[in-house]
Amino acid sequence: MDGIKLVNVSKFYAVEKDQVKVLDGIDLNIPANKITIILGRSGCGKTTLLRLVSGLEKFEEGAIKGADLKRKAYVFQEDRLMPWLDVKKNITFGLKNKEVNEEKIDEIIEMVGLKKFCSAYPSQLSGGMKQRVSIARAIACNPDFIMMDEPFSALDFFTREQMQKELLKIHHKTRCSILFVTHSIDEALILGDKIVILEKGIIKSQYEIEEENHVRDLLDDKFVALKKQIIDDLKIV
Repeated sequence: MDGIKLVNVSKFYAVEKDQVKVLDGIDLNIPANKITIILGRSGCGKTTLLRLVSGLEKFEEGAIKGADLKRKAYVFQEDRLMPWLDVKKNITFGLKNKEVNEEKIDEIIEMVGLKKFCSAYPSQLSGGMKQRVSIARAIACNPDFIMMDEPFSALDFFTREQMQKELLKIHHKTRCSILFVTHSIDEALILGDKIVILEKGIIKSQYEIEEENHVRDLLDDKFVALKKQIIDDLKIV
């Protein structure tokens, strides 16, 4: 399966009487079956890029090739669960009856570690559990691509670390393509097969990480060196 390709994509917003260019001539290959990270400071255009690829917003210039041929799912920063539905019904929410395969849904629930909580309601779940439900709901629609907009940013350090590990396990099993937005360099290094640095609406740099072991030691010399390089790219003082 091919990935998604952005060719000279630009996005404008009207602010009062001015046209503000949020993305400026983006050229980007998003590979299939990989985790591609969009990394950058707040306001650099990360979420806008994600929304353009997902089709939630339109762009003014350029082309996005292959996106219309893909089944896509979107995981937001907040969980957006229905409080009156239990875990299983939240996961199947939005699916047509003919698309609900009970055996597959049960497998997904077990995959995200919620087998004992399939009848629980959102008010009975922790933040990490709610995000697992959100991820399971995305997987349930059998997508080619999953778009994830800083899904772990509201979690505490330990829960966030655990969710990163869970996402890697899920990706290893499903091989679904993931486009993941974050402003955390460590998160990018832990998850990414490809890291794209976005700054003021343009791509500053890109890095490919070839790592067979999906559990990465960020204290390893190569990751320390890469982190220093990314910090330099972002001009963080």
